[in-house]
Amino acid sequence: MLERIHDVFSGNGLITAFALVGLLMLVCNLISKYLTAGRIHGSAIAIAAGLLLSYIGGVITGGEDGLADIALFSGMGLMGGSMLRDFAIVATAFGVDVNELKKSGANGVIALFMGLLVPFTLGGIIAYLFGYTDPVAVTTIGAGAATYIVGPVTGTAIGASSELIALSIAIGLVKSISVMIITPAVARSISLNNPSAALVFGGMMGTTSGVAGGLAATDARLVPYGAMTATFYTGFGCLLGPSVFYLIVRMLLGG
Repeated sequence: MLERIHDVFSGNGLITAFALVGLLMLVCNLISKYLTAGRIHGSAIAIAAGLLLSYIGGVITGGEDGLADIALFSGMGLMGGSMLRDFAIVATAFGVDVNELKKSGANGVIALFMGLLVPFTLGGIIAYLFGYTDPVAVTTIGAGAATYIVGPVTGTAIGASSELIALSIAIGLVKSISVMIITPAVARSISLNNPSAALVFGGMMGTTSGVAGGLAATDARLVPYGAMTATFYTGFGCLLGPSVFYLIVRMLLGG
């Protein structure tokens, strides 16, 4: 009987993955509601739980894809892959009011470029202070400080080692979770209560998952606006990281 159930679940991996993630979200939302009084959004708890489960799966199997290396949870590899991720990001754009997008004007553009430049610069400086003097290393870590997607894309393009790429992802994840948790706490003090502010906020923070989760805990109506500029941020970062930023770092460090 158990073997038959196992075969059904493993044979319908994607459906099983959706069901498990839905169950995880339910549990995490209940934890958020009853244990943190809503101060920490369920999405933030779910990300932390997902990372822990991925680590456990990797330890058990000795593989590289976390839970996806276990046959029963193989659908996680597809559900968490780039195809569905990009579909989800693009889908958020359909909730945007174009008139509100136009209102942000130059503020949104400035926020986008400053949001990329500031974390990249800070990440690169910190990397240098910790002994990373190679332009490839500094650029990869700086890109990771922008987002956990820009880091590995940049690192792969310029030939960074797997250790550096892993470090850039870790830095980006810390940023994403921090943005998700802190946003609801500071939203009122920074007047994050309208679409224009959400557009600027998404451009400054850049991490789509962190911005979306943080705005969902603040006001769900703001999510599409913040996610829109955060998505542009990721795209620009992936273009500028291995080209413009890398060349600038090479000139500064003489690599």
